[in-house]
Amino acid sequence: MVAKGKDWVPARQEVIWIDCNPQAGREMRDLHPFLVLSPGNFNAKTSLVIGLPMTTAEYNADNPFAVAVGKAEAKPDKISYVLCHQPKSFDWRVRNATPHPMRKLDEARFSEVCAVLEQIMQLGAGGAQTHNTTP
Repeated sequence: MVAKGKDWVPARQEVIWIDCNPQAGREMRDLHPFLVLSPGNFNAKTSLVIGLPMTTAEYNADNPFAVAVGKAEAKPDKISYVLCHQPKSFDWRVRNATPHPMRKLDEARFSEVCAVLEQIMQLGAGGAQTHNTTP
């Protein structure tokens, strides 16, 4: 169970509220649900959280990089989407992150989100390019 208190740290697979401001261009702004991808020990040590923003914007129904994860808690007539094409990191402490009523994504939906992210990022691809520092 997710608890909010002075010892609370966002955990992988948890949905939290985070303030996305300041933003630029087409980035999301204001307070949004955010799916945490990074593990709790990383989040605790760095004060950063890596994850994916969520929205109820209906045009995401046709977005191949958005995963529908169910009805929105505060807007039961709307569907929540995880935007797999917008990975972000935020300082969750400075931005006063809090647990979201959704709490956690179930295993099946979390796996689907990770699969779409993998298609975009290709992190598991064998033969990945190595970083070359020579000019």
